[in-house]
Amino acid sequence: MKKYFDTIFLVIVFITMVLFSTKGRDAIKSVMNHSKSRPEKLVVLIDAGHGGRDPGKIGVNNVLEKDINLAIAMKLKSFLELNDIEVVMTRTEDMGHYSESDSNKKMADLRKRISMMDESNPIIAVSIHQNSFEQKKYKGAQVFYHSKSTEGKALAEIVQAQIKETVKDDNTRKAKANSDYYLLKKSSCPLIIVECGFLSNDQEAELLANEVYQEKMAWAIHLGIMRHISGIVE
Repeated sequence: MKKYFDTIFLVIVFITMVLFSTKGRDAIKSVMNHSKSRPEKLVVLIDAGHGGRDPGKIGVNNVLEKDINLAIAMKLKSFLELNDIEVVMTRTEDMGHYSESDSNKKMADLRKRISMMDESNPIIAVSIHQNSFEQKKYKGAQVFYHSKSTEGKALAEIVQAQIKETVKDDNTRKAKANSDYYLLKKSSCPLIIVECGFLSNDQEAELLANEVYQEKMAWAIHLGIMRHISGIVE
């Protein structure tokens, strides 16, 4: 029965993708054609958090955050590209941006991700992560933005609302400001960090390891991004 509903969901996603990608792409092109300050291309950077020696959080079911991050990020990439968005990835495989000679591999990795943002000049950036906490009861996706970024806040709120609408769980979390995360502090463009759920929660850890749920999460983030872009290029 579960496989049946998973199949139905994928069919619904596919049909919606076709409809949205056609109408959404035409809408974006129409807005850009009538905008005096339109960019020549729309670039979105997707950062799959952690990788290589850095597994990130480890789920109660032993799944690794780095793997979940990459799976969702790659699905998000595919959805955005259907809408003529040029996507730059900080990684497309299990790797870290550091060398064996780096004394602080974590900082070297983060600096390289910021460098990639600076070089690609994206309209926005999205970093995919998973959460964890000592108490298993906590769950729910949450989107973070820099406390001084007006556009980051707008993007975060749209994506947070879209996740709630698409995933349809009882998540009451709201987009949250932060001024401490390195990527948020150093990013040269509006950036959000999407914590897709808690790997410390038994139910949510299983969902996050499920490909159909990953598709649903990526689809929700994609819809939020497209809604935001449609507004800022007018």
